[in-house]
Amino acid sequence: MKLLSRKAGCDSHGQDSSYFLGWQEYEKNPYDQVRNPTGIIQMGLAENQLSFDLIESWLEKNPEPAGFKSHGELIFRELALFQDYNGLPAFKNALADFMSEIRGNKVSFDPNNLVLTAGATSANETLVFCIADPGEAFLLPTPYYPGFDRDLRWRTGVEIIPIHCTSSNGFRITETALEEAYEAAQKRNLKVKGVLITNPSNPLGTTLTQIELDLLVGFISDKQIHLISDEIYSGTVFSQPSFVSVMEMVDSADAELSKRVHIVYSLSKDLGLPGFRVGAIYSNDEVVVAAATKMSSFGLVSSHTQYLLAAMLADRNFTGHYISENRKRLKQRQEMLKSGLGRTGIRCLESNAGLFCWVDMRNLLASKTFEAEMELWKKIVYEVGLNVSPGSSCHCAEPGWFRVCFANVSEETLGLAVERITSFVESTTRRSVNNSRRRSLRRWVSRLSFDGREPDDR
Repeated sequence: MKLLSRKAGCDSHGQDSSYFLGWQEYEKNPYDQVRNPTGIIQMGLAENQLSFDLIESWLEKNPEPAGFKSHGELIFRELALFQDYNGLPAFKNALADFMSEIRGNKVSFDPNNLVLTAGATSANETLVFCIADPGEAFLLPTPYYPGFDRDLRWRTGVEIIPIHCTSSNGFRITETALEEAYEAAQKRNLKVKGVLITNPSNPLGTTLTQIELDLLVGFISDKQIHLISDEIYSGTVFSQPSFVSVMEMVDSADAELSKRVHIVYSLSKDLGLPGFRVGAIYSNDEVVVAAATKMSSFGLVSSHTQYLLAAMLADRNFTGHYISENRKRLKQRQEMLKSGLGRTGIRCLESNAGLFCWVDMRNLLASKTFEAEMELWKKIVYEVGLNVSPGSSCHCAEPGWFRVCFANVSEETLGLAVERITSFVESTTRRSVNNSRRRSLRRWVSRLSFDGREPDDR
């Protein structure tokens, strides 16, 4: 007799992806400068730990919110009691203003159109539940965040159709790629309900161009489908070109189109608070907002978290300084990784945002195959002692690309990681040169032997 549901035995979660397997290997042998100096360094985790000191400084100067107090009075009971799932008005107002500030106040957000969720994972899944039925499809540009296979598919039953982007144009979205993905869905008899993008991109670390945004808005308008823009990294843009939110594109659009464009946001990356589980959906469609609000009861943000962050984000002196300083630190750390890799002959895709670099290691592959990519990844994890994410886990169409995170480790640890990569590349290059010399020597000896034969022996 079957005792469990089909979902309990379903293997579409994606837990067997090399993205998650790398984490498991790291957890078995984590690097520690003192206790385990030869352990695996975690560079597969997109966390922002560069500006915790700024937040800690604010908490020291403003102890009341974290201590369940308001104007010196304890409000523990008020926060401990049940709050309805619309969220605390003070927090939604502060979050809406913070989202505008990150975008240079070029666009404003109505707090009434915000739905609070337990992180961006919950926000993306909730939106998919609102828009699509099981067996319908979303189009996603590749490479994309490996967790989307879990977030968008596992419980919803929705299919992901890749929009194949390539290195020939810096992995930019093209009209041809969009149309080919749409046609691929139709050939499988899948109804396309929308396109989901990450802007800035995870894993590329790039912002979408105006041309790409225009193309996407025109595409969803023509196909009468939705556009979800996951803008969880919007506050990490540290150099030009500047970030353009999709909401800037629909501000002047017709009302019907604006109802089919939705934003996902979170404080996990910009503020480095993934453990707080604070995410949000922003939509101009009141039906989506109402449905998502009901669904949010399965993943609420705690009242104390909302109360604390409402006070923090309402402090505009703090947020202005934090946004500026955090961007400077991200830029410095990205340049440190890029220059270190560059000295070994490894280049990165030109990027201007995010907590990672999209690293080109195609010249280290034994062959131009995904099997060779996995062999290289295993060497990097087990021999070099670095957990990085192979491009295949991000559904990249080309083998040899890797996502390498730089904001979740100290400067010293990042320096050690670069040293390990440098040693690996140098030893790999020496072996390659020696093997090439041996092959050349064998060919030369073979030719000598062949040329020395008598004519009758040939």
